[in-house]
Amino acid sequence: MTRAPILLAGPTASGKSALALALARHSDGIVVNADALQVYDGWRVLTARPSVEHIALAPHALYGTVPMNAPWSAGHWLRALAPVLAGPHRPIIVGGTGLYFLALTEGLAEIPPVPPGIRARADALRRAGGAGALADALAQRDPQTLAGLDRQNPMRLQRAWEVLETTGRGLAAWQADTPPPLLRKAVRLVLRPDPAWLNARIATRFDAMLEAGALEEVRANLDLDATLPSMQALGARELASVLSGASDLPTARVAAITATRQYAKRQRSWFRGRMASWVGLDPAEDFSAADLLNLPTG
Repeated sequence: MTRAPILLAGPTASGKSALALALARHSDGIVVNADALQVYDGWRVLTARPSVEHIALAPHALYGTVPMNAPWSAGHWLRALAPVLAGPHRPIIVGGTGLYFLALTEGLAEIPPVPPGIRARADALRRAGGAGALADALAQRDPQTLAGLDRQNPMRLQRAWEVLETTGRGLAAWQADTPPPLLRKAVRLVLRPDPAWLNARIATRFDAMLEAGALEEVRANLDLDATLPSMQALGARELASVLSGASDLPTARVAAITATRQYAKRQRSWFRGRMASWVGLDPAEDFSAADLLNLPTG
């Protein structure tokens, strides 16, 4: 049996973690996080990190390892991932952050760090005008990069604006000079759920998060700067509004579920465009983890 890593992408709430665990248990594997928010130590409930019980069933890596106020990026993730790829267990790399999979399999440009002053200006622009203001700025100065970005994702837009301000060169131009990727051969799987099925799961899962203490988890992080990347967890802003008295829980629940469904829709669109050649799986159907382990690499 091949020991090539398995890449498992999919939208939020599509059942990735359960499938990854099954794959790991069938292959002496290690489940490796490829989600930009599950890496933070302050979010267990709200990001649906694997439970203590699941972690006891197979090795897991890169979950809850980064402080909430620490810098983290795709580059940090690749550097943390490298020793796991060289370890004794078969990596089952699972998550919904498409950029991580792209960086892993296509390479990542080594872009200079953003100075604090430019980061502060970028934060101010995002707070004042949201994703639209950042997209407008990029449309005027770096349309090439903007064409490849999700215009509804303010953090990705902000990153592109910061790179342009820092280096005088667009993110797309940096990416064109990308070094070789860390990983070339892998079994590549992507979950492609029916939207109605996924929407129902998103609502059910958020209710389970509330029962598991999501509101208290948000309360524990209220003192942090709301503009930190770690604070962009789905549902965090809506539940914070309950704690501040600006909203009630039923209203916040509906808003959080709606925002999560919209995010999942963007993920599905991104995966269709960038992972068209990956093996697509409908998570509502039955399939054997053992069979998936024997799929050819690509």
